[in-house]
Amino acid sequence: MRRRDAGWSREKRLGASGYRAVAGVDEVGRGCLAGPVVAGAVVLDPRRPIQGLRDSKLLSRSRRARLARLITRRARAFALGVVDAEEIDRTDILRATLLAMKRAVSALRIRPDYVLVDALEIPGIAPPQEGIVGGDRLCASIAAASILAKVYRDEMMRSFHALYPAYGFDLHVGYGTPRHLEALRRFGATPLHRVTFRGVLPSAAPGLFANARSH
Repeated sequence: MRRRDAGWSREKRLGASGYRAVAGVDEVGRGCLAGPVVAGAVVLDPRRPIQGLRDSKLLSRSRRARLARLITRRARAFALGVVDAEEIDRTDILRATLLAMKRAVSALRIRPDYVLVDALEIPGIAPPQEGIVGGDRLCASIAAASILAKVYRDEMMRSFHALYPAYGFDLHVGYGTPRHLEALRRFGATPLHRVTFRGVLPSAAPGLFANARSH
């Protein structure tokens, strides 16, 4: 079956009900062993539609990058919220995810009057909201948020490859691939790792970091 683009039906229905700034929110990196969880928030402009919006996981890297550029040019507003590994370890991944989403919504230059969220509901925000299971495949604004968050987070993680080339961040961007797990077994965790996650071993000694950088 051909994969379809995310639709605009919810955004249009909310617009017909008087809502003028509907934000879509989604996160990436929740299941990673290293790096932050990043949430995107996007208020699309119905007068400047973007074709091809869908769950970021269903898109190639080049397609995501092209769509991210279009989103930043055509959206009425967009923002990102980031919670790093240390903060994730101090709380837990669900609370960190919700905090990243709240930060993204709060950072929008246009205050949304309704928020559509992928699967969750965000505590502590003022606008009414709706959590939609599979929202990144159903709602254009949530799909746009997932694309922005994915592109931003992936680029951030690839930049860490220069610091820790043995871990393969340029390939797996923090997910628990066999290569990543093997590097953790050999060298232990870097400061980027979520030490409370299963599969992440205790922090490596300075000598092991030096060894990891040489590979």
